[in-house]
Amino acid sequence: MLALRLLNVVAPAYFLCISLVTFVLQLFLFLPSMREEPAAARLFSPALLHGALFLFLSTNALGNYVLVIQNSPDDLDACQGTAARRAPCPPPSTHFCRVCARVTLRHDHHCFFTGNCIGSRNMRNFVLFCLYTSLACLYSMVAGVAYISAVLSISFAHPLAFLTLLPTSISQFFSGAVLGSEMFVILMLYLWFAIGLACAGFCCHQLLLILRGQTRHQVRKGVAVRARPWRKNLQEVFGKRWLLGLLVPMFNVGSESSKQRDK
Repeated sequence: MLALRLLNVVAPAYFLCISLVTFVLQLFLFLPSMREEPAAARLFSPALLHGALFLFLSTNALGNYVLVIQNSPDDLDACQGTAARRAPCPPPSTHFCRVCARVTLRHDHHCFFTGNCIGSRNMRNFVLFCLYTSLACLYSMVAGVAYISAVLSISFAHPLAFLTLLPTSISQFFSGAVLGSEMFVILMLYLWFAIGLACAGFCCHQLLLILRGQTRHQVRKGVAVRARPWRKNLQEVFGKRWLLGLLVPMFNVGSESSKQRDK
């Protein structure tokens, strides 16, 4: 349990460090390299468009990340975590998290990167956090590949060029042909690629469970759920104002589960 609580602190710090490093590289390396390119129109320069798109992706990723942390799943007053009090709680929709030491409504899983449980109130923000984190990482990887291609005069036309970049760069780094800053960017390319694919896969998996009206906890426990239309399951999590939440980080309001709690 001590190791899990330590991971609950280390994982968010790791995510924030990666976000800070990504922002610094974008601001001081990738954007200045794009300003050197000739632009037909000053208002639509590559640097301006790149900066605006990266700002949109990173703002949504960090905004939904904060909302996931702030909006914890509902605690149940009748359940305080003891065996005697957990019995009256509906098993399909509640679960006692040992890390958070509380019972949460419609528990999905405990996310160590946010240090919080994912459930009824923050599921939508968690899915959007995974989506925009994946897009921000993959977009940063593309910008990093363009930077490395220009600095080291490397062509990525061959499909295997990206896979052979790391071992080739390591040998050139020890021979002095590749600078430390360039080697650091190359390492970040693979890190962005791994995080982007992982978040994309997790986002697709969560969306599939939402369409089925299930949670990961119910799947692990083998709990059967009542079949409902996928549109109703989707609206219960994302609400009617799903488009606004897709563009701007906002709390999960307007859903059917929120209305039921307010009654």
